[in-house]
Amino acid sequence: MKKFLIYIIALIAGMALSIEGAIYGELGKSVGKLESSFYNFFTGSIILGLALLFFGKGKLSYTFKAPKWNLLGGILGVVYLTILVISIPIVGVGLSMVSVILGQMAMSILIEHFGWLGSRKNPVNLNQLLAVGFMSVALLLIF
Repeated sequence: MKKFLIYIIALIAGMALSIEGAIYGELGKSVGKLESSFYNFFTGSIILGLALLFFGKGKLSYTFKAPKWNLLGGILGVVYLTILVISIPIVGVGLSMVSVILGQMAMSILIEHFGWLGSRKNPVNLNQLLAVGFMSVALLLIF
């Protein structure tokens, strides 16, 4: 039951990403693409900062001691959102999101297959390859 709930939450998060991408794609048309991405991270930083004040239990100071490659996630998040802000007005939400999901699937399979970035190893199987193949077909059909 717990896993099912996590799947539902992840599904909702995926839906939120599509909504977010559409909103920031539109905002990028009026304020600028980089400005739209900046607004997202600025607003998010304020909200997370407030949440940390009231609910934080971790050690934010450990950030400076963590291996530097662990900090790449922040950079990749900026790249991800900025590319969506640029691509959605040009190719649409559907094509952009299916492209993102296909990229996520392919890279996730590689990361788990090789155990990169501290991930547990999970060898590639036929079902995973079929899933990537079907998503590739979906991308072509949406295109």
